[in-house]
Amino acid sequence: MIIGNRSRRWAGLAVLAASLAMIVLDGTVVGVALPTVIADLHLDLTDAQWVNSLYSVVFAALLITAGRIGDRFGRRRLLLIGLAVFVLGSVCAALSSGIGALLGARALQGLGGALVLPSTLSAVNATFRGRDRATAFGIWGAVMSGAAALGPLLGGWLTQLGSWRLVFWVNVPIGILVLVAAILLVDENRSGAVGRAGLDIGGTLLSAAGLGLIVFGLIESSTLGWWRPKAVLDLPGLSWPTTAPISPVPVAIAVGGLLLFAFVGWESRRRRIGRATVLDLGLFGIRTFVFGNVTAMLVAVGEFALVFVLPLFLITSLGLSTLAAGLVLAAMAAGAFVSGAAARHLAAAIGATRVVVLGLALEVVGAALTAVTVGLSGPGWSVALTLLPYGLGLGLASAQLTSTTLRDIPTDRSGSGSATQSTVRQLGSALGSAVGGATLAGVLGGRATPGPDTDPATFATAGAAAIWASVSILAIALVAAWRLDRVSGRRPDQPINVGDGGTTSRPTASYRRG
Repeated sequence: MIIGNRSRRWAGLAVLAASLAMIVLDGTVVGVALPTVIADLHLDLTDAQWVNSLYSVVFAALLITAGRIGDRFGRRRLLLIGLAVFVLGSVCAALSSGIGALLGARALQGLGGALVLPSTLSAVNATFRGRDRATAFGIWGAVMSGAAALGPLLGGWLTQLGSWRLVFWVNVPIGILVLVAAILLVDENRSGAVGRAGLDIGGTLLSAAGLGLIVFGLIESSTLGWWRPKAVLDLPGLSWPTTAPISPVPVAIAVGGLLLFAFVGWESRRRRIGRATVLDLGLFGIRTFVFGNVTAMLVAVGEFALVFVLPLFLITSLGLSTLAAGLVLAAMAAGAFVSGAAARHLAAAIGATRVVVLGLALEVVGAALTAVTVGLSGPGWSVALTLLPYGLGLGLASAQLTSTTLRDIPTDRSGSGSATQSTVRQLGSALGSAVGGATLAGVLGGRATPGPDTDPATFATAGAAAIWASVSILAIALVAAWRLDRVSGRRPDQPINVGDGGTTSRPTASYRRG
């Protein structure tokens, strides 16, 4: 896919890495800016959850199908379109004057990100061989790790420098430069095999609608009511009054579950007749893949619930600046950087699954300490200290969870396996923001709006409750990881290079298409 001699290939890799950095940053850079967005656009907590989650929901719903479209119609073409859509979404977000425009822009960004990610990794996979490939994947994974870790700090700095709008404006000149460089340095590449099987548009629509309705129910629960209607739901062509016998929340979640059930049936039928599917159901006969993805989903939910709540607490309850809040959250990145360097060697000694168990145990301990500190309204430096063990666990668990989950996947199905894991983790990140926000709003009550008028102690109590919810989910993930260790045969695993696995929201995993 990247043309020219060896030096030109490495220049092309720099272009792909820059593309990747933009879309990964967009998943973590917004959190610290949220309190400022809430104040400027007069949003409530439900609106803030949508701003944070919608990017991941769209990303998760379209990721696998986007990869197949690139295989069929050209990966370079998909990359260029994705970059253009992402830049357009960034412009729209920066110019947003209300919640509707901002959410539309975030959806556009999610679409652009879903088009870009599989294109970048397909290019690396198709271009480099041998030691060069290992180095290229290492760079790809390091860029993902660095971008995810730097997101909160960059978001805090840009917001304090000028406005939350800079968080989006910064994508525009960089995106245009990357787009031009991609035109010059990236050649076309496609796979003819996909064309014979077609695209699974029906599966994409069923999964997107099902996941979207479930996320809708979780996010809107505090506003509309879990069971009895608390507020009127007004949508184009639909009005759900407070006099209705039941809230739209359980209805949305139930319909979403039915659509996902129908999605599984649809995928099973298409697999039997040899047509393309969004989800390779055959992979779920592999126990390490099943338990690995269950663990990855739970971990993503727990982690992103924590990451959604912490910036709001630091700024609303402690009165920190956005830059100071970003610096506190950077403690997670520092811990992950230290342990990530040792994770591979530790996995070679005791096995990758046991490293995952150890890492998640540290995450649970760190998150629990953070919950206690937040409940006591501890100063920012104390929060940073509790985030260090959490970050150490994050660095240990991340890449090794990916390697274990994909270890038993046949080579010719590695693309489907890593794509599924990418989607699972993106979905987990969206659900995590929804769970964290729903818990926060449930304690605060009603359409809570974090801001200057919010009582700091009350918000600290609500924040602690939300983080305890994160701790509970991470504890369940720890049990799932222990089970994963059992089914993996308790033998030392050969850890893989970062970039061989799958996600955009976790720092050291990736998406791979062969």
